[in-house]
Amino acid sequence: MPEAAMIRARAAPSTSPFADNVDYPSMLGRPIIFLPALALLFEALRWWNFGSSAFGRGLAGLLHLSGLNPGTDNILVSAIAALFVGFNLAVVMRLRLRWQVYVVWLELATLILVFFYSFNLSFEFIARKIGFLITQGLVMTLFISVASIAIASVLALLGAMAKLSSNGIALGIANFYTSLFRGIPLLMQIYLIYMGLPQLGYVVDAVPAGIAALSLCYGAYMTEIFRAGIESIPRGQWEAARALGMKPRSILIRIILPQAMRVIIPPTGNQFIAMLKDSSLVSVVGVWELMYLARTEGQSEFRHVEMMITASLIYWLFSILLELIQGRIERYYGRAHVR
Repeated sequence: MPEAAMIRARAAPSTSPFADNVDYPSMLGRPIIFLPALALLFEALRWWNFGSSAFGRGLAGLLHLSGLNPGTDNILVSAIAALFVGFNLAVVMRLRLRWQVYVVWLELATLILVFFYSFNLSFEFIARKIGFLITQGLVMTLFISVASIAIASVLALLGAMAKLSSNGIALGIANFYTSLFRGIPLLMQIYLIYMGLPQLGYVVDAVPAGIAALSLCYGAYMTEIFRAGIESIPRGQWEAARALGMKPRSILIRIILPQAMRVIIPPTGNQFIAMLKDSSLVSVVGVWELMYLARTEGQSEFRHVEMMITASLIYWLFSILLELIQGRIERYYGRAHVR
C-alpha cells in the first residue's frame, strides 16, 4: 500500500461512533453461518414447545393456526417464528451500523415489554401507585446513590494516593481498607454499621447508615479504579512537571487526573449504576427507598408483580439515563484522542 494512501487511511474519520479499530468478519452475512443458525433456532423453539407458550399462542391465533394438531401447530409456529427472525436479521443487516444498533435495541426492549404485558397486570393499580413510587421512593434512592458516589469518589482518590505512596503506614491502611470492604458482603456492612455502632454508644439513623455502607464498600472498589487510572499516565509526565517547578498537588490536579479520567470514567460509571441498584439493600433497615415502597405498596392489594415490574422499569430507565450521561463525559475527556 503506498505511503500516501496509508496516511489518508489513518486520517480518515470513523464513520460510526460504534466502530473500533478492528475489522470483524460479518459472520451472519455468510449463508454457511446464517442458514444453520436459523435451523438451530427452529429446533430450539420446537424443543421448547414454543407453540404452547404465550407468544406462540398469540402468533397461532394471529395466523389462524390454533385449530391444528398440537404437534403440527408447534412445528408450524416454531418455523414461522424462526423465518421471521431470519427475515428480520436480513433486513437489519442492510442498514447502517448506527441504525442496526437502534433497531435491535428497540426490538429487544419491545420484547421485554411484551413479556411483562403477558403477566395480566393491573394497569389501574400501577397508575395509582407510580406517582408515590417516584416522588418518595425514587427521590430517596437518588439521594442515597448520589451522596454515596460522591463520598466513595473522595475515599477512592485518597485510597489510590495512599496505595501509590512510599509511606508504609498509608499503604498498609489503604490495603487493609480495600481488603476488608471488598471481602465483606454489602448487606453485612449495612447491618454492622446500623446495629453494630449502637453497641459502642453511637446510634446511627437508617439513611446515614446506608450511605456510609455504600460509600465505604464502593470506595474500596473504586480505589483500584483510581489507582489504575493514575498509573496509566506515563511517569515521565510527573518528572517533566516536577522539572518545571510544579508542586505535587498541582501536578495531580492539573496534569495527571484530567488525563486519567479517560480511564477512570467508564468503570466509575458502571459502579454508579451498580450502586443505584444496590441502594435497594438499605431497605432492610427500613429506609423508604424505591424497592422498599414497591414491596410494601404491593402487599396492600397483593399486587407484588405489578410493583416489582414498575420498580424494575424505573431502575432501568434511570440506568439508561446514567449511561447517556456517562457517554457524554467519556467523549469530553476522550476528545484529545479522537482523530
